[in-house]
Order: sequence, then structure tokens, then C-alpha cells
Amino acid sequence: MESENKMAYKPINKLILQMSAPPLISMFLQYSYNLVDSMFVAKINEQALAAVSLSFPITTLMNALSVWIGVGVNVLIAGYLGQNNRKKADSAATLGLLLSVLVGVTVNIAALLVIKPYYAAFTQNSEIYEYGLSYMKVCAYMQIPNMVHIAIQKMLQATGNMLAPMWFQIAGVLFNFIFDPLLIFGIGPFPEMGIAGAALATVLGYTLSMVIALIQLFFTKQKVKPLFKEYHFEPQMLKMLISYGLPSFIMNALGSFMVNFVNIFLVRHSDTAVAFFGAYFKVQQLIVMTVNGLIQGCLPIMRFNYRAKKERRLWQTYKTGTFIATVMMLVGTLLVLCFPNEILSLFSASEEMRSFGVSAMRIMSLGFVLGGFSTMIATYEQATDRVLPSMTIQLLRQGVLLVPLMWLMNNALQITGIWLSFPITELLVCVIALFFIKKDKAK
Repeated sequence: MESENKMAYKPINKLILQMSAPPLISMFLQYSYNLVDSMFVAKINEQALAAVSLSFPITTLMNALSVWIGVGVNVLIAGYLGQNNRKKADSAATLGLLLSVLVGVTVNIAALLVIKPYYAAFTQNSEIYEYGLSYMKVCAYMQIPNMVHIAIQKMLQATGNMLAPMWFQIAGVLFNFIFDPLLIFGIGPFPEMGIAGAALATVLGYTLSMVIALIQLFFTKQKVKPLFKEYHFEPQMLKMLISYGLPSFIMNALGSFMVNFVNIFLVRHSDTAVAFFGAYFKVQQLIVMTVNGLIQGCLPIMRFNYRAKKERRLWQTYKTGTFIATVMMLVGTLLVLCFPNEILSLFSASEEMRSFGVSAMRIMSLGFVLGGFSTMIATYEQATDRVLPSMTIQLLRQGVLLVPLMWLMNNALQITGIWLSFPITELLVCVIALFFIKKDKAK
């Protein structure tokens, strides 16, 4: 049917808009919630904000695992549909759903086991430690609904259905927006739960998204359906799912490790520096992950046309997507450059935080545009079965280059060196990413 193959024939610009707008909007709202969540927590005190900042690497890693399975399923389904193999697409959807539940349970248990030694390793402040435990003891339970709803989101996106995933994600976000202040501050009939209230609102929001996603998948007409009775496990399909989703996992998981490494450096300066970076990172993630919504729309288009051997459409999608991503990142850079004081005010920033935070935000924002450019190249490599270059770009961006450069710059320039290491890393990685894409174009 024509509707099943729109990624093969619709004009690329219109297709990117149609495919990218819903995930872009939902990602913007999702990370707006994360930012608002930190704003509410900051009103408790700076120690509570520092605790949530220290929690962020754990929750980011949990999200990264969800994205790993989700993107792997997305790429598999898009590829099978490009080959007009509906049976294989249904089998991939079944595998993705089963795997998301299994991994979700495992990660939930692991998170509960690791939180005490984790916080003990990163802070000697008993108040921050207790806030952190209160938050993560509840937030750990987000993982099962998070993994299931993201897996379903990616399944539907792989078929070209971008609207349904947007709506069930927005439902969870709106729930969070409403119940965050109610549960933190005990407004009306709700109990005053403090920082644990923020975590509970998160868990319940993800649960709502999961319930709506399951209803969409099983009780409405979709182009793929998990078929448990007819399912036969295929080790090769699992291997491909893991391989295709790995670059996206690395991109997201490295953010977790990167924040941990930054916190190791910052905790030597002050708890205020840790709280600041947590607040800044929420702003940065709002910008970066909104662009990731664009990439979510471009990836299945590129993957579909690559497997369908439509190289002109594949390349056109990459070029148009890169242009839009660059413009979006440029807007984000200008906002942070021009309004750092106003942004810090959202987090009830103290004078101590403002004393270094304003310049820090301006310095780190200089790498946004370059980061968007290299991420789009990594997505192209991922869509065209070049997993190693895609992984290399992400590893260099958030680990292999950044950490040693941060160590060197911190030793040379103290805390200012930490901020400078971010745009310098983005510049070096962008040059390497350009080398990869020029090599592919030459072929």
C-alpha cells in the first residue's frame, strides 16, 4: 500500500517535517520537564539540587539502556519494511518488547543496589547524601515503564507513525508538570514529600506513558504487531538489534559517564559547582535532545532508503537534516550566550553560583553547533551500517578526548579549564566526523 511506503516516495523536506516534528516536540516537552523538575527541587535548597545533579548520571544511564533497545528495534523494523518483509518486522517488535521488560526489571534491581555506594563515593555532605537516597529509592522504579514505552515509541516511529508516540509521551510529561509541585510541596490534599515527590511524579508519568503506549500498540491498527504465540527467537536478530542500537546507547550513556567525570573534578572545587553543572546540563540537554527529536525523524528515513537502495534520497535526507540541526543548535547557542543570568535565576542561583556560572555557560555553549553537526554525521553512519565510525564519533565527543583534555585544562586553568574543554573537544571531533563523511561521499 502507498501509505506503507511513504518514506520511499514523499518529498524529503515534507517527509522530514512530518517525521521529525512530533518527536521534536515531545523531546522538547520531555526535557523541559527535566529542567522544571530541577527548578522546583532548587527551591528546596542548593543541597537538594546538588543531590539531583549527582543522580543525573544514574537516570541518564537508565534512559540510555532504554534508547539502546528502542533504536535497535527502530532500525530493524525500518529495514525490514524497506525490504517489504512484514513478518520479520513483527518478529523484531516482539523481541524488542520482551527484551525491554527483561532488561527493565534487571536495571531496576541494579539501581536500588548501587545508590548507597554511589552517593558515598561522590559526596561527604550528609544532607546531599540523604537527599540523593530519598530521590533514587523512588526514581529507580521508573525503569520498567520507561523501557517499555520507549520501545513502543520506536516501533511506531519505524513505520512512519510519529503522532501516536508524541501523544503518549506528552501525556506523561503533562502529568509530571502538574504533579511535581503538588507532591514536592504538599499542595491541597497531596502530602509534602519533598525531593521524593519529584521522583514519584517521574515514575507515575512514565507509567502513564507506558499504559497509553500499550493500548496504542495492541488495540489500534498499526503496521507492526508483537506476535507472542508465533514468535521464534532468532539469535541473529538479537545480535543485529544490539549492534544497531549500540551507537545511540553510547551517545546517551557517555553523557552519564561524562557527567560523573565532570562531578569528580567539580566536587574538589565546591558543592555549588556540582549543583551548577547539574542545572546547566539540564539546559544543555533541553537543546541537544530537542535536536535529537529531529534525528529520530531522520534516522528511519535514511535507514529505509539505504536498504531500499535509494541513495539520492538517503543523501538528501542527511543534508537537509544537518542544515536544520545546525540552525537549531545556533539558536540554542545564542540563547545561552545572551541570557545566562536569566537562566541561572530559574534555579534560584546564589551569588557564588553566578560568580562563575555566567561565564561557564557562555564558554560551554560555543560547542553546541559543532556537536549537532558531528551527531548528525554519526546518525548517517549508523543508518548506513557503518557502526564503527558512528561509535567512534560518540566515544571521542564524550569520553576519549573530553576526559583527558578536561584533566589537562583543569590542571592548567583550574575550573575555567573544565568549561573550555567542552568546545575544544567539539571542534576536534567535528573535524574527525567530517573526515568520515567525506570518505563515505568519495565512495
